Amino acid sequence: MKKILISAVFILLTVLSASAQHGKSKTYIVGFYNLENLFDTYDDPVKNDEEFLPEGSNKWTDAKYQKKLHNMASVIKSMAQTNGRFHTLLGVSEIENRLVLEDLVSQPEIAAANYQIVHYDGPDARGVDVALLYRPDNFKLIGSESIPFDFDSDRIRFLMDEEGQKRFKTRDILMVHGLLDGEEFAVYVAHLPSRIGGKGSDLRSRGAEIIYEHARKMEAEYPGIKIVVMGDMNDNPTDASMVEYMHGKEKPEEVGKEDFFSPFQSMLKAGYGSLAYRGVWNIYDIILVNESLLNAPDGGVKIRPAGKKGFYGVVYRKPFMVTQSGQYKGTPFRTFSNGAFIGGYSDHFPTYIVLEK
Repeated sequence: MKKILISAVFILLTVLSASAQHGKSKTYIVGFYNLENLFDTYDDPVKNDEEFLPEGSNKWTDAKYQKKLHNMASVIKSMAQTNGRFHTLLGVSEIENRLVLEDLVSQPEIAAANYQIVHYDGPDARGVDVALLYRPDNFKLIGSESIPFDFDSDRIRFLMDEEGQKRFKTRDILMVHGLLDGEEFAVYVAHLPSRIGGKGSDLRSRGAEIIYEHARKMEAEYPGIKIVVMGDMNDNPTDASMVEYMHGKEKPEEVGKEDFFSPFQSMLKAGYGSLAYRGVWNIYDIILVNESLLNAPDGGVKIRPAGKKGFYGVVYRKPFMVTQSGQYKGTPFRTFSNGAFIGGYSDHFPTYIVLEK
């Protein structure tokens, strides 16, 4: 009788344990990080990398490069420690080539994540690209595409003349198609045209329009597909590129079938920032999700609030990532300041969202 009772208790505990495991939610971190000029020390004759060579203006030595790799890996590890897991998907920008990514993912701080890389060499004049790092235990790659920038728009009047348009070079937009926990996803990683040199908002609006139009085609081809758009947009989430051309909505209840939820709109209005320029905080490091990911039915992967204040986005900053004194106190502790190597991290804070199933 005693043996029967023990067996019955064991079976009951096993059933309860399995039930608890079945009811336990799964969490996935999806984010973006501008790595601020992650260049190797080798001369690439087809890229404008002269300043990032040992004899270049930045005196970019192997010691500085190794320090930079360690710093970037340290931030990624810190986010993993905060969240209890490494990112499932991490978009990055301002990287020179695949080699620097291979060096980054092999750093001891993050090697356990076993990050795989999706990257294409793009046409950017400075030689920097975007890429996606993904964990193959969470995300199964189906395919990818490098989408070039063009001026083929019926809505936007460009400031640049035809000759200027022919000469213009900027980063391609990366699209990665895959399965996250068995569900179909498309992930876009972008670094839209900068504001340096007086480049107009028309270029960033066109970049957003290209992403949006491609995303709509993916939704038509793969009904119910869940979409994440991320990147250094060089615009705030409240600017025309993100609101008008990406159809970004601030509040979940405003999001229709053809819209994107833009969680960093409300965060910008609340005073958060991922970078500072002349004393003004901005959030250029933006993440948006489509309606299918926002309003997924129970049991499906969906975005959830990520912070104590109910925001759906996170701007990640820790004291070691922040300038502690001087003129730029409180801003991101960057790699270079006024042309001098200061051994910091990036001029942007990373951002991320949390998905749950």
